[in-house]
Amino acid sequence: MQPFPELENSFSSDGQVIPFRSVYKHVHHTWARTFSCIAEAYVQPESLPEIERIVNLAHKCRKRVVTVGCGHSPSNITCTSNWLVNLDKYNKILSVDDETGIVVMQSGIRLYTLCEELERHGLAMPNLGSINQQSIAGAISTGTHGSSVRHGLMSEDVLSLKITLANGTTQNCSRDINPDLFQAALLSLGSLGIISEITFRAVPAFTLRWKQTIDADIQVFDSWSKDLWTQSEFVRVWWFPYTRRAVVWQAEKTDEEHRDPPVSYYDGSLGYYVYHNLLYLAQFVPRILPWVERFVFGMQYGFANGSTTTAVQPSRKALLMNCLYSQFVNEWAIPLHKGPEALRRLSSWLNQLTPSDPDYVPHNIPFSAKGLYVHAPVEVRVSDTTLTSNARPLLDPTVKDGPTLYLNATLYRPYLRDPPCRERYYQAFEWLMKDMGGKPHWAKNFETYRPEIELMYGGDLDKFRSVRDAADPQGMFLGPWHRDRILAEDSRYDLEEFELRRTKSVKSGITIFGQV
Repeated sequence: MQPFPELENSFSSDGQVIPFRSVYKHVHHTWARTFSCIAEAYVQPESLPEIERIVNLAHKCRKRVVTVGCGHSPSNITCTSNWLVNLDKYNKILSVDDETGIVVMQSGIRLYTLCEELERHGLAMPNLGSINQQSIAGAISTGTHGSSVRHGLMSEDVLSLKITLANGTTQNCSRDINPDLFQAALLSLGSLGIISEITFRAVPAFTLRWKQTIDADIQVFDSWSKDLWTQSEFVRVWWFPYTRRAVVWQAEKTDEEHRDPPVSYYDGSLGYYVYHNLLYLAQFVPRILPWVERFVFGMQYGFANGSTTTAVQPSRKALLMNCLYSQFVNEWAIPLHKGPEALRRLSSWLNQLTPSDPDYVPHNIPFSAKGLYVHAPVEVRVSDTTLTSNARPLLDPTVKDGPTLYLNATLYRPYLRDPPCRERYYQAFEWLMKDMGGKPHWAKNFETYRPEIELMYGGDLDKFRSVRDAADPQGMFLGPWHRDRILAEDSRYDLEEFELRRTKSVKSGITIFGQV
């Protein structure tokens, strides 16, 4: 029996059944199991009338609505005790124009499915992030980017959207139609409504020849302002602070035949479990982490500088990377030219360098690194949203007058256990990023809140709030995450959900309990 009589199947004006496909008391957790919640109803619509009915019923029942895909964002942004809407069954390609590359799709389609469907038409996405598990709507709504100074956010290729608002109606928006709603919806953080349809500009399918090179980090710093980021269309770097080395990955389009990268005995399960268990041991003996990082780096990439790996793969494979384990991620966007200074300062702090060390630079970080040991590389990527001819999202964290550098401090959770270094490491990392004029990536684990975010975004945040409030005046799509970061301090909403309490466990991370 349904918990609410209103949730029985209803009929449209033409007599068609509009079901409410729901599960009662659903346990939801993020991919990394950093947060979880128990949603009163978990709903999986398969049509636009079903989506509109969900919103209308939520309004009638005075419920908050949260849209979720794969849950890859490790924060509590998708946690709710109300209604959780998953669009995995609303995932069809509606039309493809093979000549122009214009694709119309339902918003729940996962990126890996989208790439496979595009390939059948001789098309591809112009750019990808490091993973392809997200739904297209989720990737857009959180500001997903790849690594290329020739590309910006994934949203730069979105031509128009359909979004179901809190009043149950679905509106079209684009650069020319409802432009303010479009600018807000391109990076909405789930706070505007349910994105239901996306018109996207694909490109002819392409193959990438990529090369991965291992070298000392000083070589990366020296080439930073020369050709590091312009030598190929796609470039990304992993920087390892304890080894003082870096992995530089670069890729260019090619017509060559596909050639997968070589596989060593350490790849696969052996390397996965060796590293995982060493990280688990370091939970209890953190001081072994520098040794662990040096050993694992050598086994994975080689112990000598200058080694290279090459391959030729379809773009949908070449641009991806393995996320390995449950993890915290704290990523910030800063001006590209500040990268060497930021990494050198972080290195001086982490390695506790003194003025007598040749690589020392004053870091000025007001937290002690004594007894602190971290793991995992800092992922270093770039984008340039200033090149886009499309509208820029109001909450775009990238630099407005040039290319942007993304620094991502990842911390693994071996066997779902939080690393003891997280609080102090992220406290120092965020302080440094703010000192460099940075803004946080919205989808990640940052602990910077509304007062500072208001200073970062200024009038753009004010405009976003205005558009958001017009689309959802009662706060149907708002929760604790939004309250802490983007809502005005004196704002009040009838349907906004507040956090009641939370509990912590190894299996489920932090479980959020909310109330309306």
